[in-house]
Amino acid sequence: MEFQTSGSRRQFLSTAAKTAGATIMLHPRLGWAADATEPQVADIVAKTLGIDTHNHIDVPLIAEEMPGPDIDLNGEMKRSGLAAICMTFATDYQPGDAYDRFLKGLASMDRQLERNSMKRSLSADDVRTAHKNSQPTVIQAIEGGHFLQGHIERVEEAYGRGLRHFGLLHDSDASVPLGDVYTNPPRYGGLTSFGAAVIKECNRLGILIDLAHANIQTTEAALKITTRPVIVSHTGLDTQLGSDPRMAQMMRPRLISKEQARIVANAGGLVGVWTHLADTPLDYAKNVRALVDLIGVDHVCIGTDTKLTQPSPRPMGRGPGGPGSGGSGPGGSGSVGPPPGGPGPGQQRPRVGERTNEAWQDQSTGFYYVVVDAMLKTGFTADEIGKIGGGNFLRVFGEAVKK
Repeated sequence: MEFQTSGSRRQFLSTAAKTAGATIMLHPRLGWAADATEPQVADIVAKTLGIDTHNHIDVPLIAEEMPGPDIDLNGEMKRSGLAAICMTFATDYQPGDAYDRFLKGLASMDRQLERNSMKRSLSADDVRTAHKNSQPTVIQAIEGGHFLQGHIERVEEAYGRGLRHFGLLHDSDASVPLGDVYTNPPRYGGLTSFGAAVIKECNRLGILIDLAHANIQTTEAALKITTRPVIVSHTGLDTQLGSDPRMAQMMRPRLISKEQARIVANAGGLVGVWTHLADTPLDYAKNVRALVDLIGVDHVCIGTDTKLTQPSPRPMGRGPGGPGSGGSGPGGSGSVGPPPGGPGPGQQRPRVGERTNEAWQDQSTGFYYVVVDAMLKTGFTADEIGKIGGGNFLRVFGEAVKK
């Protein structure tokens, strides 16, 4: 079935030098290496399932770049303390056919998962089992329905390949659009008919719908269509602008209003807080607190929009959200660092905040350890951290993918 419409549209343990003198502890439950940290923090990390609901893993999307460099996904996840990530990639902006890029991206991820002795989790129980077995896991995600190109049957094909988290939109419009992107001028009146059909098909199959990048009109329309809870995986409140006016101006269109956050929460969904516009872990925890105070602790999760593994090269001048970036902001799919050995001619150096385990300046402890520590210092209880850290996502994910 085809719809036609008009319109188009950061090396593993790279901070080792900083932590060479640090005491390394092994938590008996996890068996995972972590930098020395407070026992309460280590205990919470061990007992909860930290899940990053939006993490970009750069892999080749075109034949000339395959198979690409090996990545230490397993090692970086163990360092981070995260139990799972929603491993995503985007197919817009790169040259060539989006459907072909999608298939090659999945094949590249298949290879990396195999060499890391990891598997995709297809259900909430899969995530819990992997954590019980001290095995990091991933949930396959896509950011943007560009690969569909109007073919609804490709949703089921993607499901068969392990896709369980579908971000309808990204920075550019798909060739057959699904809805209005929040950083672009509105032109479709919100959700398109094809976008509605994709949501219904995801509901039927059991795929989590992600409304990140959707404007409020698209969000409202999608919530009228879906029969299962949704997520906005990576954003922040537009009241939390950080300390850098330049960054605030750039990122402001990618933040959501209190109204939009409430709409999602009232429908039983989740909003993920990204690490952008937070200069320190405490700033990040305060951004999480602002959202919890607005929509409740049961409707907030973590969605960093960063990269656990080494990013791919990015030409200079193709920054966040710009043509060729493929990214969704500072951590987006094309918002990447230099190749091994440093940046080549005309390439940018990696930015602080680009890598998950280097989300903040001078960070020497894995991501989830740092975040748990900051949340405790901000007044969150262990139970609340468990919900925000991953419990809420598992609840919604389980509802979305159940048969």
